[in-house]
Amino acid sequence: MNKLVQNLFFITLLSTLFSVSDAVQAHPQKGKPNFVVIFVDDMGYGDLGCFGHPTIRTPVLDRLSVEGQRWTNFYVAASVCTPSRAGLLTGRLPVRSGMASNRRRVLFPNSKGGLPSSEITIAEALKTVGYKTAAIGKWHLGHLKKYLPRQHGFDSYYGIPYSNDMDFVRGSPRYKKDESESKSEYYNVPLIRNEEVIERPANQKTIVKRFTEEAVRLIGEYKEEPFFIYLAHNLPHIPLFRSKEFEGKSQRGIYGDVIEEIDWSVGEVVRALKKNKVDQNTVLIFTSDNGPWHIFNTHGGSAGLLRGAKGGTFEGGMREPTVIWGPGIVKPGVVTEMGATLDLLPTFCSLAGAKVPTDRILDGGDLSPVFKGKGVSPRKTVFFYRGTDIFAVRHGAFKAHFKTRPEYGRSKITEHNPPLLYNLDHDPSEKYDLSKKHPEVIESLKKIVEEHRKGVKEVPNQLEL
Repeated sequence: MNKLVQNLFFITLLSTLFSVSDAVQAHPQKGKPNFVVIFVDDMGYGDLGCFGHPTIRTPVLDRLSVEGQRWTNFYVAASVCTPSRAGLLTGRLPVRSGMASNRRRVLFPNSKGGLPSSEITIAEALKTVGYKTAAIGKWHLGHLKKYLPRQHGFDSYYGIPYSNDMDFVRGSPRYKKDESESKSEYYNVPLIRNEEVIERPANQKTIVKRFTEEAVRLIGEYKEEPFFIYLAHNLPHIPLFRSKEFEGKSQRGIYGDVIEEIDWSVGEVVRALKKNKVDQNTVLIFTSDNGPWHIFNTHGGSAGLLRGAKGGTFEGGMREPTVIWGPGIVKPGVVTEMGATLDLLPTFCSLAGAKVPTDRILDGGDLSPVFKGKGVSPRKTVFFYRGTDIFAVRHGAFKAHFKTRPEYGRSKITEHNPPLLYNLDHDPSEKYDLSKKHPEVIESLKKIVEEHRKGVKEVPNQLEL
């Protein structure tokens, strides 16, 4: 009888050990969270339901903003495409990598430059601790092979190399600022798989759907190991396109249709995370590369209560609607502290246990304590570069504009003496200049800029090659 009890004990013990072994095998990602960054193009601060839009329906992002965090003071590194993307992936201001210029604001199909191989991207940092990595969508950091995603730490790439309005076919009708729709054939933009062009021109009516399908597929493929997926939709940058299922769906017209399809896309990604049982171990971040393109009227978005738009250094150009979701990691709430895409590299490294590069200056800090609801943001300052020049700086509640210039056109730079000064906590619309009331604040902001400039060294300009 004692022997029988003994045998039963060992059988139970072995069964328990096998169960634990199976559990460990079923959850190989434990301890290393996955990261999904969904980066859209030219969406305004006021274009989501959870950020106040009255007619664009974004039920998925609205829900994620409640289940996760809605950041109301989240910034990008620049107010146009190329430098903004460089800042996100490297954690460094674009001026440090040569990815900012006063002469050519972004890369074009005839550009010979791109993100230098010496830069360390989020993908490269995470690969040192065993991550699978993928880039999907708009790249815009160099279209030549030596600059494409797989040369910067990504295992795969599926997307377009630059903006969807480039490679304009001569003789085609120009894009109109109304409720009409263009055709993909007017823009000879290539769709690339790794380094091979697989479709030209890319069918932009189905491009959101196909980028989404790629992300869903990779989540299923990568589920047994930690992963970083960078999904960069090329919309709502003009020309605007949406799939047949979303035509005429939104009260906001074609622009609203595009945003609502992107919201659907986010829902598909979340569904894939849940289906593959990795949602409790994933941080998803949704934001935009810069503000709305106002010059395209109803085909551009809205900066909501913020002043300015894409291309400029008022808040509407660089403060973006941001939702951060991660049910097993991120504590729900509205975050009014400052954060930026520059902070993502050090934050991801912290959460993943990867080493942050120490051989260069990083312009970001670790936001993971804020994600977890256990600390405050290290970010106290935002520099508003236009090209290689600092036009404005925010420190705490106050923002000073040393220079201003209309977002687009040939207008000259206006230098302000004294600088324009706004309290963004009281006046996020930058309406009420306080420069005469607070000269001491202006002096402190000037010193912050002077100290910052000492650490910025001139490097070869990639956008002018």
